[in-house]
Amino acid sequence: MTAAPRTARVPRPIEGPLALTEADIPALNVVFSDAFSDRYRRDGMAGVRVPPLNPLIWRYAIAGAGEGAMCWRDERHQIVAFNIAHHAGVEGWMGPLCVRPDQQGAGLGTTIVRAGMSWLRRQGARVIGLETMPRTVDNIGFYSSLGFVPGALTITLTMEAATDDRPLQLLSRRSPLERSGTVEACRALTARLLPGYDFTREIDLTERMALGDTVLLGDPAAPSGYAVCHAVPLVEGRARDELRVLKLVLERRSDLPALMRALADFAKRAGTARVAVRMQGDYDDAYRVLIALDARVRWTDLRMSVHGWNEYPPTQGMVLSNWEI
Repeated sequence: MTAAPRTARVPRPIEGPLALTEADIPALNVVFSDAFSDRYRRDGMAGVRVPPLNPLIWRYAIAGAGEGAMCWRDERHQIVAFNIAHHAGVEGWMGPLCVRPDQQGAGLGTTIVRAGMSWLRRQGARVIGLETMPRTVDNIGFYSSLGFVPGALTITLTMEAATDDRPLQLLSRRSPLERSGTVEACRALTARLLPGYDFTREIDLTERMALGDTVLLGDPAAPSGYAVCHAVPLVEGRARDELRVLKLVLERRSDLPALMRALADFAKRAGTARVAVRMQGDYDDAYRVLIALDARVRWTDLRMSVHGWNEYPPTQGMVLSNWEI
């Protein structure tokens, strides 16, 4: 989720980047909701009000980003902008990021994006990207002016929760010693497909914060695939409605139906109605598989990467990495 600045305005004294903490979550929610509601209004959807996010999701984002969770404050020490930059090994991406509506147009959007890019480069990222709304041409133009180039669409698809007749393998069911070996095996599998990528932080935080689980495919000691997914509601005050897949890794693309059946089973057990997967457009064969499994198209985002820091799909297997929280 991203928002771009508007027409030029007189700049005000701004301090940043400063570290974000969990104590900032209520203020983050206000800026987030105001900025993206304003974005929809300027896109002609005046009746849309973006709701605040679940504080648990903010906690996950801040913890996962570490020093990449940055904010900017005005003379009253109120948050006027933020950028949460993440890296999973060499993969880097930014989001959410936005500028408070009354501060847009003075160059602050450029400042926060460049700060995120610089931080990711210092972490050794070989990929730097973000996702934005494909219908919002000024967002796309804004990021393009900072060196980003458009890639494929990310298509969010959902499948209904359903019980599978095969045993469900979950990381949480492993003993502490077994878990350590399984996480290492997941890291090694990801690195074989995309050298330098590492999703172990996301796996650990998901379990430690009780947000969901990691579904395993094949031998749990040396899985041939896995998916990190969250069952907690994305929106504050909402009931559980869907299981969201954040990372999905498969040694063989032909195993996608089996992993999706396992995810649908976990969605059922987790008390959610469906499982949601954000399919990167590079995987047209996998997209067709999900459509054949009666998945429904729900949403689209445009994936953009900095020129020279572009992402490339693996030559074998598949790696889906959600650039949203």
